[in-house]
Amino acid sequence: MKDRKQLSVSAIKDGTVIDHIPAKSLFKVIDILGLDHIEKMMTFGTNLESKKLGLKGIMKLSEVFFAEDDLNRIALVAPDVKVNIIRDYEVVEKRLVEIPEKVEGIVKCVNPVCITNNQEIRTKFELVSRNPVGLKCHYCEKITDANNMVIISSS
Repeated sequence: MKDRKQLSVSAIKDGTVIDHIPAKSLFKVIDILGLDHIEKMMTFGTNLESKKLGLKGIMKLSEVFFAEDDLNRIALVAPDVKVNIIRDYEVVEKRLVEIPEKVEGIVKCVNPVCITNNQEIRTKFELVSRNPVGLKCHYCEKITDANNMVIISSS
């Protein structure tokens, strides 16, 4: 009989579980959600085996709940994320994230001469395509695509 070692992470009573995060995007998701400012219990794992993604990340946030808009912003870097809302140790809601129509203050404009890259002006984009992601700058109208997307740090 094989001796198998298993790492277990305790269940959360109330909170949010964010699963199926591409491993390479986990820290971008943490940054987009501003989790470095949260003082509740958080557990996250990365480079976990996944049949669908190859390697995935997961986050469990105790007593933390997000507005739908906040969760949808992570679709910019992790479009297939699954969000589970936990109440009294039970999953009470499951949903997928969706890229919002308007994106503000999360992504840097690709245009180096855009006013947002030269003055302290919050970036604003309109979604022009979902797959692949394309965002049109409100100020200079340049398109920022997934290949050139730079996430603005929340700190």
